[in-house]
Order: sequence, then structure tokens, then C-alpha cells
Amino acid sequence: MKVLMIGVGGVGEAIAAIAREQAWVEKLVLADYDVERARRVQKKLGDAQRFPVEFVDARKQEMIEALARKHRVDLIMNAVDPVFNIPIFEAAYRTGVHYMDMAMSLSQPHPERPYELPGVKLGDYQFQRAELWERKGLLALVGMGIEPGVVDVFARYAQDYLFDEIEEIGIRDGNNLVIEGYPFAPTFSIWTTIEECLNPPLIWEASRGWYTTEPFSEPEVFNFPEGIGPVEVVNVEHEEVLLIPRWIRARRVTFKYGLGRQFIEILKTLHLLGLDRKEPINVKGVMVAPRDVVAACLPNPAELGHKMHGKTCAGTWVKGFKDGYPYQVYIYQVLDNQESMQRWGTQAVVTQTAFGPVIAWEMLERGLWKGAGVLGPEAFDPIPFLERMADYGFPYKIQELQPLPQAIR
Repeated sequence: MKVLMIGVGGVGEAIAAIAREQAWVEKLVLADYDVERARRVQKKLGDAQRFPVEFVDARKQEMIEALARKHRVDLIMNAVDPVFNIPIFEAAYRTGVHYMDMAMSLSQPHPERPYELPGVKLGDYQFQRAELWERKGLLALVGMGIEPGVVDVFARYAQDYLFDEIEEIGIRDGNNLVIEGYPFAPTFSIWTTIEECLNPPLIWEASRGWYTTEPFSEPEVFNFPEGIGPVEVVNVEHEEVLLIPRWIRARRVTFKYGLGRQFIEILKTLHLLGLDRKEPINVKGVMVAPRDVVAACLPNPAELGHKMHGKTCAGTWVKGFKDGYPYQVYIYQVLDNQESMQRWGTQAVVTQTAFGPVIAWEMLERGLWKGAGVLGPEAFDPIPFLERMADYGFPYKIQELQPLPQAIR
């Protein structure tokens, strides 16, 4: 398989590190606006021919198309912030290659009732073009990271193999990561974090469809496994709530993230001051987006691994019934930062995000996942994906939160 990857930030570097171990990845083009960073990653990988570096401006569709044709790629991997989704998505369609991303096209809040009704939802732009992709025989696999991505595969597995009836699917993400020397340092792109945390979160209910609430609503304490322990989680806008109901029968779908009180207060302050805005403003004759200034003031999450300690957990909490009995499970993946740094040289949060795309590439390369149109991970057979997770050094586990009676196990 030949892949053009747009973006060689923290997740892009982790994708490349994981892909290096897979012989079937014939070529992975490292394309980024910051060519020097891409070259540093290439040097770590140690194979300039297999991992060529290219300059790209992700806003310019024609530049992406030219690179796809130059390298005769099979797939374009979108590994940049989702603000660039549309030109990358359209470039793949125009050049006739498959497309994959880890976050879908951006939402826009309802202009009058933002905390009750959805406006433009995540992925609306892409799903509206699904028929065009299907007619062309091309696949756009959207939301294929860890969350969304691997957790969506877990949800499909729960429906097909664990439950007869599902009441609720709740994605729950938490960690006990500590970063030495920084009072405040996000472990993931602050641009994306601001976007998803300050937008109205979505909830799906079969009786009413999608609706929104206020940011950070419905706090609850979730007890995460493998030593992480209890973490307060809150509603956050995320793609799983848009993807899961399209393919999986559940009465309710939610996404909650463990942010911490300090992080939430900082995000609220950024919003109050207008520093979360992504539209450029005039600052002494220079047009600059306030959110970009915030990002520039913070440390690069990709470079914090050596100062991070602890574990991060992503998982799918499923409540329902099996053989008439109530049943609850948490299907999850935990990654320790020290292990991540030792094996792949990248910090745990970005590494965990990167496994999903590479395993999904293999599913496509080997013909184990087939499809055309705009599809989420839930649209495919979960078994071959799950079978390979441990082989990649990325095992999943199932914790029974409400076990079935012994007599029917």
C-alpha cells in the first residue's frame, strides 16, 4: 500500500513509527507545512526512500492532488486538524483514491438554540457526499483514530457478539497522566481540544434523535481500569455520537471525557475572553486567529513524552441485555506512556490515536474490509481488526461491570 499522509505532527509521527514495522506499507509520504519537522521524523524512521518528505499546504486542494498523483498513492491519510478536512477529502475524490481521517468535518452550532438543537453536525459535509463516493467506487473511512475509531469497532463487536439488546453506549476516556514542569500542558492538539470541548455536546436518543446540551454537562465519576481509578468525566462534542447510531441499534449514545476541573476552567476562560475564536482578527495590522495564538503559547504535545508519566484509557461502556438478563461491559485499551516512549518513541495519547489508522490500512490492503461511500468503522466486521490489535502491541480487554449469571455464561 502507498499512502500520502497529510500532517506529520504528534499523531502523524506515531502513525509512521507504527507503519514502519509493517512490510506491506510500501510507501508512506510524509507531507507537512513544516518540512523540517517531517525530515526529523524521516531521520528517526531511517528510510528516506520508503518515507519521502514533501511540502504541503493543507488548505490547497490542488497541491494535495498533485502529490497524490506524483506518488501514485492508494489512499490519502488526513492527520491534521479537522479544519483542513474538506480540501483533503475533496482531493482524494478528485484523484480517485481512498480517504481516511480521524476527525470529521467541523460542526456549526444552531444559530438560535445551540444548547438544545444541533446546527451543522460533525461530518455532515462528508455524509452529504456519500452517494458521489459510492458511485465512483471509492471509500472515505471517516473517524478512524482511537476515539472515534477503535472504540467504534468495540461498539460494533458488542452489538454483534455480546448483547441481544443495547440500552446505552457510552464512550468514556480518562487518564492519570502527569506532565513534569508544566502547570498546564494539553496532551493533544489544543486547537482540536478547544473545538470539541467548547462546542455544544451531542447526545443521541432513539426516541428523539440528536440533541445538544451545554459544554461540560452531566458530570459523572467513572472508575477506569488498570490503576487509573475514578475520574470525573463530562459531555464533550465527539464523532462517536454521530457515527454509532448510523450502524448500531442503541437507545442512547454519549461521549464523556475526563478533563479535570482546572482544564475546564481554563477552557471557559479562553471562551470568555474570545481566545477560542478561529476567525482571524486584526492585531496591530496583522491578521491572526486567537486560537492559533493560544496554540503557539503552549508546548507542543508531540514533544512532551519524556516529561509524561501515567496511563491513558479509551473505551466503550455498553449497557443492555443478554438472554433476558441485564449486562454491562467496558471494552477498553490502556496505554502506559513509558511503554509507548520505549517502543515507538512517541507519547501515549498520540500513539494510542495512531494505531487505529494503521490497522485499518491493513484491513483494506488485505481485502478484509471492503466498501464504497462515506463509512464509519462501525460499518465493518470487527473481528479481523480486534484479532490484530495484540499483534501490534495494542491489546484490548473487556471488563464486566455487571456480569451475567454464572448459569448462562
